[in-house]
Amino acid sequence: MRISHGTPVQADAPVALTIGNFDGVHLGHQAMLARLKKAADRLGVESCVMIFEPHPREFFAPDKAPTRLTSLREKLELLAAAGVERVQICRFDFDFARIPAEDFIVRILQHGLAARWILVGDDFRFGARRAGDYEMLKAFSAECGFEVEDMPGFTVNGLRVSSTAVREALAAGDLDLVKRLLGRFYSISGRVVDGDKLGKKIGFPTANIQLKHNRPPLAGIFAVEVEMEASGNETPPSLEVPSLDTLRGVASLGVRPTVHEHGKPVLEVHLFDFDQEIYGRHLRVHFLHKLRDEEKYSGLEALTRQIGRDVDNAKNYFSSLSAAPALSEKKLVQG
Repeated sequence: MRISHGTPVQADAPVALTIGNFDGVHLGHQAMLARLKKAADRLGVESCVMIFEPHPREFFAPDKAPTRLTSLREKLELLAAAGVERVQICRFDFDFARIPAEDFIVRILQHGLAARWILVGDDFRFGARRAGDYEMLKAFSAECGFEVEDMPGFTVNGLRVSSTAVREALAAGDLDLVKRLLGRFYSISGRVVDGDKLGKKIGFPTANIQLKHNRPPLAGIFAVEVEMEASGNETPPSLEVPSLDTLRGVASLGVRPTVHEHGKPVLEVHLFDFDQEIYGRHLRVHFLHKLRDEEKYSGLEALTRQIGRDVDNAKNYFSSLSAAPALSEKKLVQG
């Protein structure tokens, strides 16, 4: 997948295009990407997704912006897995926000990207003061040489699929609903970094996963499956799928109130039957089942007993599943 940064000025090849935030790449997004790919194949052009970094709501009101479901890397990996051939990452700042809607169409969509086909959501707005919409795109389509289509809301069992609905389900700990909205288990990925090594001291060593944002959309104790890259290297620019090992474990995502009075969110994973040094490795943690909310205990002894119960409960959860791993048919790595 080709990744371009900044505001495009002069296109090097025509594209079929869709525009949006694509946070979470849920089933509604996936339906858009399927239509995009079909149109690109029909026209013989690249499929392209335009996203904005940071999200406009994060730029204008960072304290009120919703928490992200996916980091930029996670979003790019999901777009690549959906078959997108190119992503245009536009930096959203005051200059970009002031671009009139008409200029956005002519300067960016027509000249900068040579869009031949454009798909937008039914609530899509663009340009200064959000003046642009689907009807404006339709009005410019013949003059600028592109087709334009809109995407109606996507529903699952009568529920409109949206990033907001995913956030609400995550906050409620309803991971079954989250899976129905995403078409997969929710996951967080990051590199294993140094922690305070408390888990090792109390008999439950953990991998401390670096979080990209300080406001994860869920919290608590979870049964998880973990994909681990076979090497410590970052995913290459092509975003090809790396070789992965799959393991199971129990994860804690929260502020650890027993240990820290005013802690920041931390994602720690205790992997079953695993004893290897994995600092620097990149892990993807899939949240399968919520065991309980985070709690504050009287001390480390009480916390240690509860962690033991959490491990037992997570293992019981996995025992209740069918013989095949929830993520794949891969054999689990034994330490």
